[in-house]
Amino acid sequence: MPEFRIEGISQAGKPITGIIDADTGGNAKRKAQAIAKQRKFKLVQVTSRSTFLYKVQRGTEKPFTGEQKAFTRSEVEEALQKMGYRVISVQKRFVDFKFRPPATEIVTFVRVSADLIRQKLPFNEIMQLLVNDIENRTLRESIKDINTELKQGKDSEKAFLKHEAVLGRFTAHMLGLASKSGNMAEIYDSTAKFLERQAEFKKNLKSALITPIVTLFVLFGAVIYYVGYIFPATANLFRKFKIELPPMTKATLAFSDFITANIWIILMLLTIPTVILIRFFATDRGRFVIDRYIWSAPVLGPLLHKQSIEIFCRVFYALYSGSGENIEIIRLAAEACGNKFMEMRIKSVALPLMIEKGAGIVEAFEATGVFTKTALARFHSGAETGTVKNTALQLAEYYEKETTYKMRNAIDYIQLMISMVIMVVLTALTIVSSETATIKPKNPVLGQATPVVTVLPRT
Repeated sequence: MPEFRIEGISQAGKPITGIIDADTGGNAKRKAQAIAKQRKFKLVQVTSRSTFLYKVQRGTEKPFTGEQKAFTRSEVEEALQKMGYRVISVQKRFVDFKFRPPATEIVTFVRVSADLIRQKLPFNEIMQLLVNDIENRTLRESIKDINTELKQGKDSEKAFLKHEAVLGRFTAHMLGLASKSGNMAEIYDSTAKFLERQAEFKKNLKSALITPIVTLFVLFGAVIYYVGYIFPATANLFRKFKIELPPMTKATLAFSDFITANIWIILMLLTIPTVILIRFFATDRGRFVIDRYIWSAPVLGPLLHKQSIEIFCRVFYALYSGSGENIEIIRLAAEACGNKFMEMRIKSVALPLMIEKGAGIVEAFEATGVFTKTALARFHSGAETGTVKNTALQLAEYYEKETTYKMRNAIDYIQLMISMVIMVVLTALTIVSSETATIKPKNPVLGQATPVVTVLPRT
């Protein structure tokens, strides 16, 4: 999250400075004004922390360039001069777009970190190695900033959560907790496993949905072009001579006339609802509606349901300790599961039952109505034997294998259905096109079909 520096003057005339985090400059100003009003001082200015590009030289060495984050240009110049460099130029980077790094970059960062932690390498050295090797600028700057704050002794959770827009809220929270826990390698490994599974599932889901949707869209466009433009050019020729058309050709031509006459109305009826739905589903309320009913979808619905339970169990296993602090762990696992409806049911039903009425974990989970019978049975068995943590891991591994296998079958099934649709459409177009070959124009005098006369050359 971007940093901003507040500068003000107290009622006694003394300067006041402070650092705040905010999504945008407007939010930073509003937050600064609220703080100034609360602390009773005059707000002078709010300065954003920006990236400065510099060019420096040490002695007779070759000049080199670099970049540094700071609030003002003078801060960069002073820091470089203290390090013994001769400053040639310092320019603010005016265009500083920061795109979220690809999921593969974040997965690689967490996985490599987990492996190096298991090899007992000091964490600050791990961070420095990754800063030097990460190619994505946004992720590199975030890791560099986190490493700097950790060296300064700042709270690890706050240091990572500052960059949740880059790392993702779940990843930032987990890595922040890992630095303060006694099982750092295990939490990093579980987080990497979670991110890998999430990336794999999204890839399979795109393969199952995007390719068929694009195929159907192209097929739909080709059919509309054929029916609305190509076919009428031929069929209207027969209509011009008042030739009786076969039933399929006649129906197709009527459909073509309807599309041509109402093309703008049809486009509006298709476009406006689509735009409204896309904008609605982009909101929190829309996402909640999707997540509430998507489990009922055929083929993919049950897989998405089990995948949400798998993610919940994996996070629960990574953080569960068996103590009274597990209310917060269940809340975090619910937020990580990827389904807003499941998250809401756990937060609004399970947690109040556990906090206010002292209900057990199985009773609370069963009351939510979002866990499968298999999951509840396994948690019940784990609660009786005191192995809830291991039960969560077993359940996550079980659903991982099941969803991976069934996803492949679902992709094959969807592709088969798309192939059937394409076959039916192409067969219908072929029949309609071939039907025009059976049309026989009538003789205008005799009212009969005109025979085809072939003239042979004389020998």
